[in-house]
Amino acid sequence: MRNWSGGTVLAALLSASLLTLLLLPLVALVTYVPPSAIARAASDPAARASIAFTLYASGLALGISLLLGVPLGYVLARRTFPGRAVVESAVALPVVVPHLIAGIALFLMFEPGTAFSRIAARLGFTILETIWGVVLVMVYVSAPYTVLASQLAFRSVDPRLVEAARSLGAPPSRVFWSVSLPIAARGIAAGGLLTWARSVSEIGGFLILASTVYPTTVYSGPVTQPISIYINSFYQGGNLDAAVAASSLFVLIAFAIFLGVRVAERLGRLPWRRGEWLP
Repeated sequence: MRNWSGGTVLAALLSASLLTLLLLPLVALVTYVPPSAIARAASDPAARASIAFTLYASGLALGISLLLGVPLGYVLARRTFPGRAVVESAVALPVVVPHLIAGIALFLMFEPGTAFSRIAARLGFTILETIWGVVLVMVYVSAPYTVLASQLAFRSVDPRLVEAARSLGAPPSRVFWSVSLPIAARGIAAGGLLTWARSVSEIGGFLILASTVYPTTVYSGPVTQPISIYINSFYQGGNLDAAVAASSLFVLIAFAIFLGVRVAERLGRLPWRRGEWLP
């Protein structure tokens, strides 16, 4: 039997305390109403539309965050330039800005009559009360996680591997795609998961920009709300049971997604686990 040192026991107790703190509120949530109430929420067309919309919008936000955030993370990790500290601070700022402040700032930027709202309209992006308003808020509050995770991931790439590839005559673009990116892929994927989680948990910005979402060419579904707004409307209306049932349903879906990713990684079903992205 393995002997446990005092430090190991202390670490286990502290870890168990945090895990208990994280899990007990969720257990209280999902056990507050009977399973039949959660099942009714799952069959409710309004709840299903809200959840489907939130997953769809968060997927778009994740794609945009990866497209824009990974290159910025790479630049911050590999390049030195004047003002880099300012850029790093600006990237981290949305993480600590309260949700309502972020929503107000974005509203002032895209309120009707501003230059940015006119440009968005010409490009076919109506921001207020549409899916683009939701995606905009999601990207603003969550993209920093992609940038920060990518920056750390690219910093972990051994510079000797990069120099070895360059010494063999590989151009910088090929070194990036064949060496740096594959090695950093797991860290970027972890950041992407946090980015998605932050997107779906947003509420304050939605209250300002898009508390109700109307169909557009990109979203042709019914008039709906992001799931956080949908649940909040029940709570504010005094219907605690309905709020808890919808909350429990979404928590179970989110847990299934996280668990599925972890299990797939353990089974080697993800490319960064099998090493398929490595050179």
